Amino acid sequence: MKIFVSWPGYDPEDEQTGRRLVEAGHELVLAPKLRARTEEDVVRLADGCTGAIVSTDPFTAEVLGALPSLRIIARVGVGFDSIDRAAADAHGVAISITPGMNAETVADHTLALILALVRKVPQQDASVKAGRWERVGPFTPSELPGKTVGLIGAGTIGRAVARRLAGFGVSICYFDQLVDDFPGATKLASLTDLYARCDIISLHVPLLDETRHLIDAAAIATMKPSALIINTARGPVVDQEALFVALKSGQIAGAALDVFEAEPPDPQAFDGVPNLVCAAHMGGISRESVARMTASATQSILDVLAGSMPETVVNRQTLRIPV
Repeated sequence: MKIFVSWPGYDPEDEQTGRRLVEAGHELVLAPKLRARTEEDVVRLADGCTGAIVSTDPFTAEVLGALPSLRIIARVGVGFDSIDRAAADAHGVAISITPGMNAETVADHTLALILALVRKVPQQDASVKAGRWERVGPFTPSELPGKTVGLIGAGTIGRAVARRLAGFGVSICYFDQLVDDFPGATKLASLTDLYARCDIISLHVPLLDETRHLIDAAAIATMKPSALIINTARGPVVDQEALFVALKSGQIAGAALDVFEAEPPDPQAFDGVPNLVCAAHMGGISRESVARMTASATQSILDVLAGSMPETVVNRQTLRIPV
């Protein structure tokens, strides 16, 4: 069977990943996703494939309808908002993820972004490399002790971030309708309360209809002028245009984005936007986490194509056509 692989760096010779599929008799169709990909691209590349190990390729209803051989999409990561779940169910396509395998990695990255903003690390780096020595003035950093950090989402990643922040002398509060027990953090009654109270706001929610543009112009208007926003969740959770307008006007103090509304983003969108730290959607990526996630995705492919349904499959209870 042919396996479409869009995850960059997937090694056909690795004993835990590619070699296992090849030794099981499968043919790898390697097509690393290095830039935005259209529906037509995915259909062309994955034509005739039975399994897919993917990045954030768009598996829309149209794509799934055009790939009748496909039986499983193994997403390297935990978000599957690029896959049409209802269409996958209708076509009998299993969707697997790699739950919990990069939570600590995302938490590390979130803390790094917070510290980069608070300590103005990017500005200092650029200044020194340009031959300047600006220890005070606009590049004077702040500090974490005494700050209030608000977590939107108190799941595995949010809690991991809180553990890392515990030693920095901050107050931690959160908003999550599904979580009541969060030791060391104070639950707030509303997002409005969190926006108004917090110095640092960190997003840890999936992309759903109700979380799309959760941070918009109206939300930003209720924040402190000193507020910092960190997004390591999904790009569309933040209204990027409204955020950039707020940064340009000084309405808030800074932001760090690991994810964007369009990926990769248009570089021109950043023109004139101050106090913005960016990364290439790599919050969950480390050498260790990639090894864990790709091995898990590979195992899910092998399991499903062998006729079993692993716990990593998110739609195992709703598939209408047996795998």
